Amino acid sequence: MLFKGAFIKLLLQMRGELRRLCHSPFVIGLLSLLWFILRTGTKPSRINYPCQRAALANIHLWLTIYIMPLIYPLIHLVQKSLRSRRFLPILVIAIIIGGALTFWGVYEMMRMKEMREISLKIEERLAMFEPCSSIFVVTGTRGNDDGIFRLIDLMGDHGLLFYKSHEYGRNKGPSGLIGRDDVVIIKVNSQWDERGGTNTDLVKALIEAILNHPDGFVGEIVVADNGQAQYGSGGFGGSFSWLRNNAENISQSIQSVVDFFANKGYKVSTYLWDQITTKRVSEYFEGDMEDGYIVNTTRNPRTGIMVSYPKFRTAFGTYISFKYGVWDPETRTYHSERLKVINFPVLKTHSIYGVTACVKHYMGVVSDKLTARLGARAHDTVDDGGMGTEMVETRFPTLNIIDAIW
Repeated sequence: MLFKGAFIKLLLQMRGELRRLCHSPFVIGLLSLLWFILRTGTKPSRINYPCQRAALANIHLWLTIYIMPLIYPLIHLVQKSLRSRRFLPILVIAIIIGGALTFWGVYEMMRMKEMREISLKIEERLAMFEPCSSIFVVTGTRGNDDGIFRLIDLMGDHGLLFYKSHEYGRNKGPSGLIGRDDVVIIKVNSQWDERGGTNTDLVKALIEAILNHPDGFVGEIVVADNGQAQYGSGGFGGSFSWLRNNAENISQSIQSVVDFFANKGYKVSTYLWDQITTKRVSEYFEGDMEDGYIVNTTRNPRTGIMVSYPKFRTAFGTYISFKYGVWDPETRTYHSERLKVINFPVLKTHSIYGVTACVKHYMGVVSDKLTARLGARAHDTVDDGGMGTEMVETRFPTLNIIDAIW
């Protein structure tokens, strides 16, 4: 009993010491500094987060109380070193280290200034000519918030309904885009990692929005792309499993997002068309059930492109022709109206075209290798409008969403 009492007393004393330690300004300031460095990482825009601003206040107080008082003794040490040559090497080393740290700090400040977020003021305007596109802009979103849902609401407020339904509502109605039993291809950027790929937080939010169909979603979602099995961050084309991704949590890949929903029983899968980009096949109605690419060897007289597109079987056994739609092997018919394509590029720079977005994004639909072998490489037709021809002659996007987050 005496041992038990002493042990409890010791625990109470330790608890008190830990409480005092946790409330220590020195500990709070030091932990705030470590948190600020680790949390901000390579994305300076996170400095604007409320938690980061609070950490900065703690760091400022910590520097004022514990670091600034050391400046005078340091100056005194320098003066003493100047009087004695014995301390000269130490002084030189200190100057070199201090100079390097100062240079690094200035460089980081300049880099952070260059990388700061740019606020765009978007004004509503009406097009002067027809036909025209309806463009909806959502600002102030980071992807892992309600940005996609705000976009859907904004569309609905202007008559473009996201959900196809017999019932009428803010975002639903008979003229809606996505039906409860549709097969939806979400076409993303996968050839490059980090900022070269579509924001995976946005992809996750979009999948969630589709699955939240007000009539109950019973269809299927396929996240797809063709990185052309060439070039890209790894030199081998596209990947849905990059280690560094465009997201608040850079480890969150496209594949991990899809697996998150698939593990909950939803029909959500990926298909990397790189795997079939060199395999030429025929259409389902011609008796060819193999996955691969259809190529029209007749070059378009205006843009020069040989139109090509994938046909494939999803992880859940659905047969899809990108051009003709969902194939029913029993009735041997296509259901074109059930296949919806959401074109989801990331806005990024390009070494040839400057900036690329929705139209150039269809380079991830064609087969660059097959068309190159046939003498009409698809990429060479981008300048002449080849991707526009590809859209018109295969399947026009049901909806274009541009990821312009950084």
